[in-house]
Amino acid sequence: MVTHYQGPRPRGWVVSGHLCNLWAYIGHLIHGALTDLEAFPPGLCSFPLKMKVLMGPDPSLIYRPDIDPEMVKDKDSFRNYMSGPFLDRVFTTYQLMHTHQTVDFVNRKHTQFGSFSYKKMTVMEAVDMLDDLVDESDPDVGFPNSFHAFQTAEGIRKVHPDKDWFHLVGFLHDLGKVLALWGEPQWAVVGDTFPVGCRPQASVVFYDCTFQDNPDLQHPRYSTELGMYQPHCGLENVLMSWGHDEYLYQMMKFNKFTLPPEAFYMVRFHSFYPWHTGGDYRQLCSPRDLDMLPWVQEFNKFDLYTKSPDLPNVHKLRPYYQGLIDKYCPGVLSW
Repeated sequence: MVTHYQGPRPRGWVVSGHLCNLWAYIGHLIHGALTDLEAFPPGLCSFPLKMKVLMGPDPSLIYRPDIDPEMVKDKDSFRNYMSGPFLDRVFTTYQLMHTHQTVDFVNRKHTQFGSFSYKKMTVMEAVDMLDDLVDESDPDVGFPNSFHAFQTAEGIRKVHPDKDWFHLVGFLHDLGKVLALWGEPQWAVVGDTFPVGCRPQASVVFYDCTFQDNPDLQHPRYSTELGMYQPHCGLENVLMSWGHDEYLYQMMKFNKFTLPPEAFYMVRFHSFYPWHTGGDYRQLCSPRDLDMLPWVQEFNKFDLYTKSPDLPNVHKLRPYYQGLIDKYCPGVLSW
C-alpha cells in the first residue's frame, strides 16, 4: 500500500529538534536491516502469480492529512502524526528514499523500465496481481489491494457518474505497484513523490532530517531552489522521484491510453503531496499545471479514504470496469 503525509508544515509532522533526531537515530540503527529486507530477489517476477509479497506499511496510508471526516470513521487513526506503531518504519522508508532518489537514480530507473519489457498482460490481470501485494502489517486494510481499486473507483463513480474515464483512473491508479514484484524496494515504489534535481521544499515529509546523505544536495546546481529547471517550466519537464505513480504514467503513455489529460495528471501526481496539498513547487508550475491541480485534488478525495469493511461485490462490478478498459486501454499491454 502507500504511506504519505503531505501538507503545510504547521498542520503536519513536527520533525525538528529532538523528535527528528530521535527518528534519525532509530533510522540509523535499523537502516541496514531494512535495506536488506526491502530488496527482493531479481528472479521474483518469474515466481507463480499468487506469490505474496509483503511491502511493509505504506507511509501515505496511515499518516496523510486533510482527510474528509465524512469519508473515514476514525479520523484520529489517520491524523496522528506524533506516534503510531509504524512511525519508525515510516521514517526509515523516507530516509532511504530521500537518500537514494537522485537525478542519476531516477534516470537509471527510466532506462531500466522505459522499454516496458518486463511482462505482457491486460489491465485486469494487473489488478489481480495487486492481491499479491497484501500488506499484512497494515492495520487499516485487511483485504487484498484489488478491493481498494474497486472501492476507489466506485467512490468516484458515485460522485461523478457521468465521467467514466474518472472511474477508470480510480480503478487503475495503483497498478504501478507491480514494481514490487520485479525487485524494487518499497522506497522506490510507494510514498510521497517530489522533484529531483532541485532543493526539497518544506512540505516534503521529514525534509529537514532525511536528505543529509543525498549527494544531489551537495551539487552546486541541484541544491538550489530551481535546481536544473527554469522558472515555470511546467511539471511535464520536471524529473519526479521514482515510484508507482511515475512508472504507471509512463506506461500509460507508452501503451497509448486514450484517457484525457486530466487522467494522466491524476496518475502521475496523486502522490505529489508537497504540490497538491503542501502548496510548494509553484515556481516550477506552468498555467496548465495550475489548471489541472483541482482535478488532482478532487481525485485525492477518494484515494485511500474510500476504505470500508463493506467490501464491494467484485464479481458484479468487473464487467463494468472491463468495459472501460476495452474503451480506453484494451488488450494485452506492455509493462
